[in-house]
Amino acid sequence: MEIIPVHIEKEIEPSDDLSELIISSNQIQDGDILVIAQKIISKQEGRLIDLSTVKPSLLSEGISSQYQKDPRITELILSESKRIIRMKNGILIVETNNGTICANAGIDESNVKEGFATLLPLNSDTSANNIRKKIFEHTKKDVAVIISDTFGRPFRMGQTNCAIGISGLTPIIDYEGTQDTFGKTLRVTAIAIADELSAASELVMGKTLKTPVTIIRNYSFQKGEHEINELIRPEDEDLFR
Repeated sequence: MEIIPVHIEKEIEPSDDLSELIISSNQIQDGDILVIAQKIISKQEGRLIDLSTVKPSLLSEGISSQYQKDPRITELILSESKRIIRMKNGILIVETNNGTICANAGIDESNVKEGFATLLPLNSDTSANNIRKKIFEHTKKDVAVIISDTFGRPFRMGQTNCAIGISGLTPIIDYEGTQDTFGKTLRVTAIAIADELSAASELVMGKTLKTPVTIIRNYSFQKGEHEINELIRPEDEDLFR
């Protein structure tokens, strides 16, 4: 398996065609998996917010005063969330409007100019599917696409990249019913390959290398039309909610 960096030097604007930028940077092959950082998707889709235009509510002001947090960021978090799950140390763990569980609704001020913040794409599955279709139209190559973002994890220090949008691949390999090397039947082993591929790609992307896209090549995966919410554990099975 190879993980090939795709360098994009320019600052992404809404007028840019990400599929064309990717195609012009590297040769695409059938069966490739493209892992694309959420940040450039958000920038291209106009999800870059000028904080000077955000008017905090009384609730945002109240929460922010407890945690020395910018009330404008808190207002954006609330507007992008269905509900707050936990609040502590200035971090709000929320369920976003599209069902993702993450810190601060995925709102980020890194790698954008001062006074701005990015929101998550409105629908990352749609974003992934649109890029996949355009790449096929331009190249006739059948690829899969993963949109990734950086998440923390319960009980683990540090962050890792996870999939927040997919197109063209099955996000989980389920080994239930198969046998291990000792002949025992596996019952609950399901591997989140979309997350594992995202995490592996981050080792090549970095945060300052201007490599917001990677190509994963020579990895055998199951094709299919799926949604990212298949990776979200149902609430009645989630011990942390």
